[in-house]
Parts: sequence; structure tokens; C-alpha cells
Amino acid sequence: MRLLHTMLRVVDLDTSIAFYTEVLGMQLLRRTDYPEGRFTLAFVGYGTEDKEAVLELTHNWDTKNYELGNAYGHIALAVPDAAAACAAIKARGGKVVREAGPMKHGTTIIAFVDDPDGYKIELIQRN
Repeated sequence: MRLLHTMLRVVDLDTSIAFYTEVLGMQLLRRTDYPEGRFTLAFVGYGTEDKEAVLELTHNWDTKNYELGNAYGHIALAVPDAAAACAAIKARGGKVVREAGPMKHGTTIIAFVDDPDGYKIELIQRN
């Protein structure tokens, strides 16, 4: 077994695709409309689905907003330099909500970014 994808429901699919591709540097792997079901699925990631886990962005055409709930945590991304990643994300219009620094009660360097729907993305510095 292996992890295939994580699904996030998004309000504005084009804005979300732009965030994940232009701000976080992922690739749009595929996008499919399902008119009878009134939804669109878009898959984004850093590698192909046959080799890497990816994100499935689900846009339900008739839904105008979602509540994130209190069970969702975050998506984690490995970066070589968290401070540099934050600077690049800000330069591309992303929202850094916690600057790079040691995690509370630890030494690992982390940062947090919000996506357009408010989902948290953790950047974990890995040398």
C-alpha cells in the first residue's frame, strides 16, 4: 500500500490551482469536469501520481463556502530553507502566517502558510 492523495474541497478552483502551482511550485497533473455531478477534480503535486502522493482539489460548483472544522491539521512540505521559502512565497503573493523559526518545545525549523481557503501548509526545513 501507499498514500495516493489527500482531498481538499475548494471554493474557487482556479485560485487554488494558481496558489498550489504558482506559489508553492506544484504542477497541475490533471483536471476533469463532471457536469452531471456538478463538480470538478484537479490533481496537483510535485511528481507524477504513479510515484508521489498528490493533492486532489475538489470544486463543487454549487457550494459557496466551507467550514474547515477543528479536526483538520495541516499539509506538510519539506523545504531546504524555511526562511527562504517564506520569502519566495510572499513574493509570489502567498500568505505566511508563521515565519520560519524553531517549533515550540523543539528545534526543528518550521513555518506556516495559508492557502486561499484557509488550509494550513507547514514548511519543515530539511537539510
